[in-house]
Amino acid sequence: MACTISARAIVRIPQHRPTAAATYDVSLSSLQRVDSNSNDRIKRFYIKAGFGGRTQSTGSGVSYKGNIGRPYGSNIIEVSSTNAEKYQYVVQFDAPRIGKWTLVIWNKVGPDGLLDGWFGHACKSFTLAPGKTLYIAFDEDSQGGWTAASGLSIPTDTNGGYAATWGEFDFGSNINRGWSGFDVSAIAAQHAGLEVQGMKICDRFTGTCSSISPKASSFDNAYLYSNRMVDGIGGNIAPGPVKLVVTLDYQG
Repeated sequence: MACTISARAIVRIPQHRPTAAATYDVSLSSLQRVDSNSNDRIKRFYIKAGFGGRTQSTGSGVSYKGNIGRPYGSNIIEVSSTNAEKYQYVVQFDAPRIGKWTLVIWNKVGPDGLLDGWFGHACKSFTLAPGKTLYIAFDEDSQGGWTAASGLSIPTDTNGGYAATWGEFDFGSNINRGWSGFDVSAIAAQHAGLEVQGMKICDRFTGTCSSISPKASSFDNAYLYSNRMVDGIGGNIAPGPVKLVVTLDYQG
């Protein structure tokens, strides 16, 4: 994933670079590796119920604009635990067992077509009760992030950008031939001089994880402000299903 410097803040933009040409042939109960030409067949295993229309992708590199939903944000939907396995790209959020937390999820590209989705343009916002588990499905070619913090609001920097620990995603990227990527990032929080919350993201199929503990006391395969210019950190997943599990307030 590659770094960009906004006029208003230093952030990371998910930018996956594939390293192999393989995918998964998936039913809801089994996995089998096949060549990447089978990706269209894989998609037929999964439902699209609840998503809006797709927007056409444009640009390249950090300026790439994928699917932001039509209407805006309809590429990101909440689903039930029983239906979660029926979608190709799903994130399970596990809330801390103590206290309420706020979670927001955004597209990289905001509703105005600019790279400013994290400046107050959340598509989804939730108040999570202690121990709650939430399932969110993403349509293909979606890029963006989420962040969570204790209490009823998300800390912001002086420009209004979300400035807690981020999770970043790139699901079924058209420009990267269906590959996906993810990472945990403390860049925004550290750049703003604010609290770094713990977060861990793991892909259920590959076992790849990215994590940061509170105050960035430890980190693994994740971004800090100090390594913000390094590319390739996080999870890189071949075309096929992506099932991420996110532990909020991860303690290390």
